Amino acid sequence: MSVKARHEVAHVAKDEVAGLGFGGLGSGGLGSGGPGGRRRLRALTRAELTLLGRSKAALLTALGVPIALTCAVKSTVDGLDLDGTGLDTGTVLLPGAIGFVLLFAVYSNLVLAYVVRREELVLKRLRCGELSDTEILIGTALPSVVVALVQCLVLGVGSAWLLGVAIPEAPPLVLIGLLIGVLMLTALAAVTAAVTNSAEAAQVSVMPLLMVSLMGSGLFVPLEVMPDRVTAVCELLPLTAVIELLRGGWTGALDSGEVTKLLITAVAWAVLSVFAVRRWFRWEPRR
Repeated sequence: MSVKARHEVAHVAKDEVAGLGFGGLGSGGLGSGGPGGRRRLRALTRAELTLLGRSKAALLTALGVPIALTCAVKSTVDGLDLDGTGLDTGTVLLPGAIGFVLLFAVYSNLVLAYVVRREELVLKRLRCGELSDTEILIGTALPSVVVALVQCLVLGVGSAWLLGVAIPEAPPLVLIGLLIGVLMLTALAAVTAAVTNSAEAAQVSVMPLLMVSLMGSGLFVPLEVMPDRVTAVCELLPLTAVIELLRGGWTGALDSGEVTKLLITAVAWAVLSVFAVRRWFRWEPRR
């Protein structure tokens, strides 16, 4: 994000706080619940959606990068030897494309959003109102999450049309995998933001998880074609279980034991991520 864009976002973010009525200091952070709390959460979500719409860089990351990466890796997927795996180009590409959406529309965008809001004191001022800490984090994340979910739906329809991908054999697995992935990567975005000093640094701090996930979580090279020793390591990566649940939901090839193992791994990463947010998320600027 350019300096000019960052200042524009910061200016709108301050207007957002003023519009929500959080001007002075108070006892906040614990949340009041009830209709008033829900109203403020909706107002915060609308304000964040406005900010997302004004950021060309964020929209490009959310909408353009996943599609571009999917198109870029198609030739690689076409060249894979998938005989005996029960997979084809469509059932490799579609879950991988959803993984790209989770990484870029949710994770990368939210790291930047949390860092900018924190450094410009927006999060601190929001805590002085009636919203709880959880509501502030959720309200900030919801627009990116909604954009990601809509994009996943579009990808599913587009894959059925262009690649001949059939409807999922086990739809509940697809839904569960997607929801766990959204929760986990939202929490990991907050954790990454906690160790990121600035908007500029966010472009670097997201890279470890992005690179590890892109190379090892089966987004476009499924675990079935990897060497056994590599697979044993890659199975433990944060996003791997989510991708395997999505892919297994489409093919229906997972037995109950495999599903249980994947669910345990995915839920464990999600729980650890949420715990890390509660323990280490920073509300004060790091500068």
